[in-house]
Amino acid sequence: MPKGIPNPVDMYGISPRPWGFEVSLVRNGVRYAHLFGHASYGGPQQALRRAQAWRDTIVKEHPPVARKERAQALRSNNKTGEPGVFPRLSAQGKPVAWLAKTYLGHEEILRTEFELTDWGHAARAQAIGERQRQLGRMVGLARLHPAEEAIRQRPPPDDEAELPAKRSKSEIVRRNNTSGVSGVQFKTPRAGHPGYWVAITYTAGKSSVSKSFSVRALGHDVAREMAIAERQKQLRDKSA
Repeated sequence: MPKGIPNPVDMYGISPRPWGFEVSLVRNGVRYAHLFGHASYGGPQQALRRAQAWRDTIVKEHPPVARKERAQALRSNNKTGEPGVFPRLSAQGKPVAWLAKTYLGHEEILRTEFELTDWGHAARAQAIGERQRQLGRMVGLARLHPAEEAIRQRPPPDDEAELPAKRSKSEIVRRNNTSGVSGVQFKTPRAGHPGYWVAITYTAGKSSVSKSFSVRALGHDVAREMAIAERQKQLRDKSA
C-alpha cells in the first residue's frame, strides 16, 4: 500500500510475490516470516488462505508489547540509568533540576521538574517516583496496527481443518509440465516421432523409477491415462 495508508486486514503482513505470498511480522525485535507458493498449495487462492491463517496465528500468539513495558526499556543514549528521567543542565553544564518525562500520545506529554534548589539530593529520587506515576496512566500496546485488533478478536474460521495442505515436491506441477499431472510428461525423441507419455518418480537419493507408454501403440489419450495411473502406483509404492 502507499506510504501512510495501512494495509487492509486481509493483506496485513502479507506481500504478494510473482510465485506466491510472503508473510513477515516483527515482534520484540524477532522477525517471523514464511513463504507460501502458488504451486505448493495448488493455486493463488489456496496459498493466500494458508498465508492468512499463518499470519493470524502469529498475531494472536505474539501481540506487541505493552506501551508501558516499552517505555521502561533503557535506551542506548540514556546516561542516567533510569528511562524517562533526565537532568536539566545549566549553561555551564551543571545539573540544576531532574526531569520526569512520559509521552502518552499525540499532544499529550507529561513533564515534571524537581529543582535542586528545592529538593537537593532528593530531586533525582523524586523524578524517578514521578516517572512511575506517569507510567500508571499509560495503557495499550505498542505500535498497534489497525488490523491487529481485528485479527486478534475474530474467531478462527469454521473450515480451518479444511485449509489446503502443503503439497510434497512430488505433487507440484512444474511450469514445463505438459500433462497437468506432476511426474507425467510427454516426450518425443526426435522430430516426426509420435512420442510417448512417461511416468517418473524420484526415490531415495538420486534414483528414480519410470515407465513409458507409446502413443503409436496406444493412441495419445490412452497412453496419457496409463501414464497417470502408473504415476499414482509409483507414489503408492514410494509411500508404502
